[in-house]
Amino acid sequence: MRTDILTPSQIFQNPIRYTVPAFQRRYVWTQDDQWEPLWDDVRNTAESHLEELERPSAASATTVPHFLGAIVVQQIPDTTSVADIQTREVIDGQQRMTTIQLLLDAVQYVFENHDNPSLKRGSRRLSRLVSNDEDFIGYDKSEVFKLWPTTDDREAFKHAMHNGLATDEFESSLIVQAHEFFQLQVREWLNSDLDSIEQRAQALEVVLTRMLQMVVIDLTPTDDPHIIFETLNARGTPLEESELIKNYAMFRGSQIERNEAQQDDIWGDLSDDWWRREIRQGRLYRPRLDVLLNYWLVMQTTSEVSASRVFREFRRYADDRAIEDVMSEVLHDFTNYRRFLDTGPRTRDEAKFLYRVIRVMGLGAVTPVLLAILSLPDQSRNKVLRALESFLVRRMICRASTRGYPGITLDLVGALRDKSDEAISVVTGYLKNQTAESTFWPDDDTLSNALQTLPLYRMLTRGRLRLVLEGIEERIRESSMAEQISVPRNMAIEHVMPRSWGAGWPLPEGLMDHEREERRSNRNRVIHTIGNLTLTTRRLNSALSNAPWEQKRQTLAMHSILRLNHRLLAESNGKDWDEDFIQARSKRMAKLVAEVWPGPDSPGWDG
Repeated sequence: MRTDILTPSQIFQNPIRYTVPAFQRRYVWTQDDQWEPLWDDVRNTAESHLEELERPSAASATTVPHFLGAIVVQQIPDTTSVADIQTREVIDGQQRMTTIQLLLDAVQYVFENHDNPSLKRGSRRLSRLVSNDEDFIGYDKSEVFKLWPTTDDREAFKHAMHNGLATDEFESSLIVQAHEFFQLQVREWLNSDLDSIEQRAQALEVVLTRMLQMVVIDLTPTDDPHIIFETLNARGTPLEESELIKNYAMFRGSQIERNEAQQDDIWGDLSDDWWRREIRQGRLYRPRLDVLLNYWLVMQTTSEVSASRVFREFRRYADDRAIEDVMSEVLHDFTNYRRFLDTGPRTRDEAKFLYRVIRVMGLGAVTPVLLAILSLPDQSRNKVLRALESFLVRRMICRASTRGYPGITLDLVGALRDKSDEAISVVTGYLKNQTAESTFWPDDDTLSNALQTLPLYRMLTRGRLRLVLEGIEERIRESSMAEQISVPRNMAIEHVMPRSWGAGWPLPEGLMDHEREERRSNRNRVIHTIGNLTLTTRRLNSALSNAPWEQKRQTLAMHSILRLNHRLLAESNGKDWDEDFIQARSKRMAKLVAEVWPGPDSPGWDG
């Protein structure tokens, strides 16, 4: 057995074939839980690398590598290959390895199809990490792939990874969806700054090949993989950070002359099961109390606190303070947080922020700011939450990086601590003044351009895209005389013009070949933009399916009670639902989105 920390370049560079045993489960990673967090990590690391390139020091020496986890493979003697190709069976980590291969190949595909010669050279370099040279391939042509997944995924994987094969019949495959997701993200990120596209491509290639790291446990044919696997997955029960803090606080409290009941009061209700439930922080799951103590210390110290140093930082913070005063602050802030998250009552703005930012967008990183905001008076608290939500949602729609959020969090908690009586002007003033790509607050023009051009159905998770459409529905209800303002949750997202539009949605007749190709390209470009999307019940979504436009109109008119669909039907009355109409509707919907989440130039933030 050999254990090394390796990069994708080191893992895949040589002629090699990693096979996933047939008995292992098929590919199950998803956009919400794995693809998007991975892409955010890669993009943020690439942007850090770009910033380092502008400094005198060498970027490769200062940009922090990103750790992806561990994989276990076992050497398999191969007597079938005609050449000296190494073979390994993937014992553990097949989901991770498959995703890395899909990401590498998606970047290779985008580079290959770009006009820039520099990107084409990068494509050729990346191709060596996803496919073996033909000189090493025997009678089994699948040996061209560095990774060969479990049986049920092989055809979808082959079509996703082979640039010349169509993927139409594998649209439901998570492998194909992951490959297409990464293509879209890469293409959009590269094209977001055309003046520096070569530098961006270079940074992305460097990160993917040299700055991602995995622990690779390489077993010999005689090692027992089951023993290794069980050892790796064994769980101990080390003392948690919150337990260390409790022991420290109770000991400090025992030095004060207090009765037993008063001693227990110092820890309040923090022993409740609610605080012990595990929640996700980044890629890991930790007890809610440990996570919140981590965020609370960030708020109090206005500095980053790693998860492994929570107890040490708490003790440093509390050592020269009266422990009953420190714990009183903790319990006050945590009581506010539990009311907000669990027990209520909540204001309308709190409820929206909780649903949109915390639960759907999953931006736990803003919790230190949230803790500070929850201590503000109602009017200030609500307005600050609206401003912060607008900032975050607009950046999400524009596909802006989340890399700057830790710095913004530290700046805001420091400003709110010093000037809590001027909270709204402090927060909006700070956010308005951000001009860097990683921190700017998108204005109405930037927002409108994103909504009209980006294939958001493919680029956002379903939950995130749904909250945008729900916001539009709520805005239409507020501006009308609708009986009910609240919007149903968890509805289906419907493409009005279906993704497979060929049969019931033909292009106009009489077009020249070049006109037909241009219309086809434009239609495929806008079909996933917001102008072609709406909300329906899941039952109605199934009924609409790929039906022709007139049939969809009648079905929506008969069954949908959403104001979004009432407006859709009114605006489209007597018109063809084509790419021109979709673009016009995207523009109208962008205005509604700007009203739901007012931008930095909105007069509503003044006063």
